[in-house]
Amino acid sequence: MRGWLPFKELSEMTAPREVAPDSTVPSRLDDVSSQPADRDTSPNSTLLVERIRRARPSFSAMETAVADHLLSDPSAVVSATTAELAKAAGVSQASVVRFARSLGYEGLPALRLSLARELTRLDVEHELSGVARGRIDASDSLHDLAHKIGFHEARSIEDTVSGLDLTCLDEVAHAIAARRPVTVLGVGASGLVAEDLCQKLQRIGQQCQFTSDTHLQLVQAAMRTPQDVVIGISFSGRTVETHKALALAANAGALSVAITGNPDSPIGQVVSHVLTTTAREDELRIGALASRMAQLAVVDVLFARIAQLRFDDLDAALAVLPRDVVNAG
Repeated sequence: MRGWLPFKELSEMTAPREVAPDSTVPSRLDDVSSQPADRDTSPNSTLLVERIRRARPSFSAMETAVADHLLSDPSAVVSATTAELAKAAGVSQASVVRFARSLGYEGLPALRLSLARELTRLDVEHELSGVARGRIDASDSLHDLAHKIGFHEARSIEDTVSGLDLTCLDEVAHAIAARRPVTVLGVGASGLVAEDLCQKLQRIGQQCQFTSDTHLQLVQAAMRTPQDVVIGISFSGRTVETHKALALAANAGALSVAITGNPDSPIGQVVSHVLTTTAREDELRIGALASRMAQLAVVDVLFARIAQLRFDDLDAALAVLPRDVVNAG
């Protein structure tokens, strides 16, 4: 058996605590008044295979059987009839149709077409290669290591931007461009992304705050008003500290935003706006690095849109900064 690099042990030492799937926010946060906005569930909202992975826990037993067969060999499903897929998955043809409709398609033909387009773009052979699977093995050459990281980080950025809810992002950008105060929340690696966004906004004259102290994050969140914008970042969507702080901010009436890889997570459920990132983190893989790049991509798009909306006063905002600060980074 080949050995694995000890990334898992390192990540567990520094990883933020996560909300258990069946846990709830403390009772003082149960009356969060801000309800999540309607989200895009159309077939084109994000890549099909990734959406199936995310939705799998909510499928019925029959739908799960179809999903597992598709995920195990997506290229075979592209050419399968409804009867063939039903037989391979061990379910009825009606279950196959229900599965397709649960994902927003009229039936299997429409799902197959979407899947074929996706696999063509990704290149089936590459998808099945060691690079795409992304495991870091002790026997990997430096060349393989570099290409695995590069492939997954580039793919995570592309997939995230392709599935990004631009309407939602634009609403958040307009709110911030209107000079509403911003508070950014995050722990661990997500905290680094939160700090990056805060620094970007401050450099164009936007009032923004971030602290790595999770206790102070709770204080800051609880003191927000309906005039504030609060952005929480967590790929899993289950980071306890970020979840509590976002719930407090939403309860205070702030415009609450989550940047997360799971819109149905606890964090996604307490905010009014969700910006979804895409990266594979189901196993000990390169996805653990790629998720940070996906978050940074969302932050960069959001920041660029805010700067675009405030284009007329950017020069004035930058003029008050020392030249070495403007050119730093």
